[in-house]
Amino acid sequence: MYESFYGLDSKPFQLTPDPAFFFASKWHKRAMSYLQYGLSQAEGFIVITGDIGTGKTTIANSLLAEIEDDIVAAQIVTPKLTPDELVKMVASKFGINTAGLTKADILKELESFLYALSQQGRRALLLVDEAQNLPLETIEELRMLSNFQQNGKPLLQSFLLGQEELQPILRAPNMEQFRQRIVASCHLAPLVAEEVVRYIEYRMEHAGWDRGALFSQEAYSRIHEFTRGVPRKINTLMDRILLYGFLEELETLDEEAVNAVISEVKDEMFVPDSPLAEMDEDDDDEEMDLSEVMASLKQKGPHSKLITPKGKEVQDAEYYKAMLAELVDALDDAIAHKVKLTQYIDKMLKKKYQTYVRMKDEE
Repeated sequence: MYESFYGLDSKPFQLTPDPAFFFASKWHKRAMSYLQYGLSQAEGFIVITGDIGTGKTTIANSLLAEIEDDIVAAQIVTPKLTPDELVKMVASKFGINTAGLTKADILKELESFLYALSQQGRRALLLVDEAQNLPLETIEELRMLSNFQQNGKPLLQSFLLGQEELQPILRAPNMEQFRQRIVASCHLAPLVAEEVVRYIEYRMEHAGWDRGALFSQEAYSRIHEFTRGVPRKINTLMDRILLYGFLEELETLDEEAVNAVISEVKDEMFVPDSPLAEMDEDDDDEEMDLSEVMASLKQKGPHSKLITPKGKEVQDAEYYKAMLAELVDALDDAIAHKVKLTQYIDKMLKKKYQTYVRMKDEE
């Protein structure tokens, strides 16, 4: 409706996750690095968590869009499945006909399928979205599926994406065996103010916008303040703002226009409390997730107080903020370097394997 008015080729802020519009914030880059690292390891579980609307599914779709031909991927969005239902769904997603088969038969067919892939030099990847909906016994079934192996190598690798509720599920005492197979985990935080500007500009340009500045700086600030940097909420609000601009025939969108739209939609969109109030609290101590702490510090500004979930003020907060920032940057660099190294080694091993197969054929 507003696309032609603003000279756009498509809707820049649709709610359906689209890999073509994937915007990599600092936390999203880290999550993608973990997924790529997990792929290069070809074993274990990768766990990505985040609030509703922070882009977990978009990351999964982006990964699938770039996946190599030697990986056969399947993605499931999980309601509350029983272990038997999970096995049946996984088999179906990999194209196995499960009609009339018992669980034992399905597992046998799935193992044969995975073994055949391995014989072809390929492997299987399972992405489990909304994993927080899975009961403990069903997550344990996922671990059992990872026991399918050939020559000591797993035939099936799984990535779990879920909301924050997934974290306490995996912390349960009887999930120790599963936790030992997690090779990396990451929590997606909302976008900070600067990233909100880049996010909006990126999606507008990707949709065909080329007329210079459309939003004032005050408008961007108000958008960030209202949405708290959650991508899905930004998309919902931005779609309405552009529609409002079209109806009012506005060539530029300022804070007044944004406020007018917010007044219309504020009852439709939930505005969360302070980011610090949303942090996970450990029952035994006051340890906080590093990514959440850093995101909250950025949201609150450089001179704000750092308060633990139990309400205690951290002394020398500025020192710890700087130390945490340096640690996060160092970890990011280390992860990126390790991903590149493992990808290079993986390619070299594939070349050697292909040479070996060719020589055997010639014999």
